[in-house]
Amino acid sequence: MQLLPALESGGVERSTLEIAAALVAAGHRSIVVSAGGRLQAALEAGGSEHVRLDIGRKSLLTLRHVRTLRRLFGDLAPDIVHARSRLPAWLAWLAVHGMRGRRPHFLTTVHGLNSPSRYSRIMARGERVICVSRTVREYLLRHYPDTDPARLCVIPRGIDPAEFPRGFTPEAEWLARLRAEFPQLQGGRLLLLPARGTRLKGHAEAIALLAALRGAGIDARLWLLGAREAGRERYLDQLRAQARRLGVDDALAIDAPRSDIREAYAVSDLVLQLSAKPEAFGRTVVEALASGRPVLGWAHGGVGELLGELYPAGAVAPGDAAALHARARTLLAAPPSPPAAIPYTLAAMQRATLELYERLAG
Repeated sequence: MQLLPALESGGVERSTLEIAAALVAAGHRSIVVSAGGRLQAALEAGGSEHVRLDIGRKSLLTLRHVRTLRRLFGDLAPDIVHARSRLPAWLAWLAVHGMRGRRPHFLTTVHGLNSPSRYSRIMARGERVICVSRTVREYLLRHYPDTDPARLCVIPRGIDPAEFPRGFTPEAEWLARLRAEFPQLQGGRLLLLPARGTRLKGHAEAIALLAALRGAGIDARLWLLGAREAGRERYLDQLRAQARRLGVDDALAIDAPRSDIREAYAVSDLVLQLSAKPEAFGRTVVEALASGRPVLGWAHGGVGELLGELYPAGAVAPGDAAALHARARTLLAAPPSPPAAIPYTLAAMQRATLELYERLAG
């Protein structure tokens, strides 16, 4: 039984569905507890069950769900209760430790580098704690030094290489639609920053890089894919104002999230990962490198870990704009080839997680 706040979008939700699919394929019963969302239909279509419970709302009233979960655990008798977020983890931990008789095994996955606190500490209290990178493991041991290292299991996130084939060429119809939708992206060297519309993702730094490259005589274009989201209008207005001030607004496209990321990678000359806050993993780095595209990013957190291992030429000291500009020029002129095989696969992640479940369940 996996627990998370909701099933809308994001890396936590994606990992939940990926493990649910692996459980069903292996003949296990897979149950997910959440407030539901747009991914619920896909979860259930894959053979998993869903229990709707709002376990992610930060309110004292949410504590009433401890009793609900305790009853649920008793009725359904799961072998494993796997919490993927802090509030669901607290509720599940309290429910499990209040049970009499047989208890399910309590497991957590740390998907992000949450600010150290008593509230966040719950994610290190599982019988086993899955860390999505070595960065996460080191972070937990640094901030919670009394954590038993033997309980921490590094299981990196993974991608399906078949979804990001090297040498893929988009269909002519797709290219025509892109030209019609974003004529400002045509004719130059295309930079791609796939990220949500939040200040921490480095959109402003990407626009500054675009201006620096164009100022150096390079016909660069920038595609901010995924930045245009409802509720982010003020932030996007600030980005457009920055682009106008730097004289690059005619070489910038700010786009909504889209499902054709494979095609976007295929037409890009350089993929950027400029999150100001260190990330736990950095899935877009793996996706882009699997597609054969060079990646340029700040060398911190999980992104720095991945670049250091797979593509050191794309790693730049965080915040060094001059080095970022120089490295971008180098990668646009003569990029080293990404590794022929990417070790971070979806199949490896699913297999390692199910093996951990099986060891815990005996």
